[in-house]
Amino acid sequence: MRVLVKGAGVAGLTAAFELAARGATVTVAEIRHGLGGNASWFAGGMLAPWCERESAERPVLDLGRNAADWWDAALPGQVTRAGTLVVAAPRDTGELDRFASRTSGHRRVDEDETAILEPDLAGRFRCGLLFPGEAHLDPRQAMAALHSKLAAMGVEFHFGADAGHVSGFDRQIDCTGLAAADDRLRGVRGEMLILRTSDISLSRPVRLLHPRFPLYVVPRTDHRFMVGATMIESQSGGPVTARSMMELLGAAYALHPAFGEAGVIETGAAVRPAFPDNLPRVEAHGSTVAINGLYRHGFLLAPAMARQATDLVFNQDGTKELAHETVGQRRSA
Repeated sequence: MRVLVKGAGVAGLTAAFELAARGATVTVAEIRHGLGGNASWFAGGMLAPWCERESAERPVLDLGRNAADWWDAALPGQVTRAGTLVVAAPRDTGELDRFASRTSGHRRVDEDETAILEPDLAGRFRCGLLFPGEAHLDPRQAMAALHSKLAAMGVEFHFGADAGHVSGFDRQIDCTGLAAADDRLRGVRGEMLILRTSDISLSRPVRLLHPRFPLYVVPRTDHRFMVGATMIESQSGGPVTARSMMELLGAAYALHPAFGEAGVIETGAAVRPAFPDNLPRVEAHGSTVAINGLYRHGFLLAPAMARQATDLVFNQDGTKELAHETVGQRRSA
């Protein structure tokens, strides 16, 4: 079976992997001239289904709980399984209690255990929540590694290609996000900074709760840290705004003053596709299967969505069953 995958973001790459692993002849067409520049490129890479349950519906947890295993199997060595640490300033302990009440898979940690988990945060936070089952990866390294692995598996890539003019395939999987012709989608803008400093070290993603501006900091290699949190209802893909930069930097400084002396080596913004209920969909339309609406959970949900889409491609008779599954997930929300 010859399958065309439209889009080389995380949804397209994971779909191509699932298809190729099941014996399909796969071609990936991407309108950009290389990896990068899409929403996946600016992702945090947190495989954190239990933390995300704080603001997401139950299907995000159900669909994302095996994501770390998928990435570990597909790309050994790319996943760090150190959990997630959630902290709050003493005046914001109510936010920590609220976060705990809306999530599961965590345990309380006191000031001493926080210092053991993250020595550079010693004495800064009296209590926190540890989510030991969570993990993280570097999205850019993971996408590059998956691209290389797919090429070795025989997957063809065409960058700078308009997939609308490609024909001769038995099936197509549309992973083009907001570029898809779907008026149900809306854009949710996310902004991020990458800071570099050797004055602080973190072993895992740390989320700092704040009633106005919550923050996450994800450690990367070479003393780099990805800082993010913004969710703005906007289709604008322009540069990071001055207000967002000030808030991100201020929140990072509140986590640890060493970030005040860090170098800002990159800023970025991307618009993520979301349906009205903020849940993803896998839908079949004739010979085309669409994966869309991953919202802020791209790396977390893409493996499960890719498997569903591949099932549809290989089993047209299962279309109704899988559609019912997706509908059931939305209704359970």
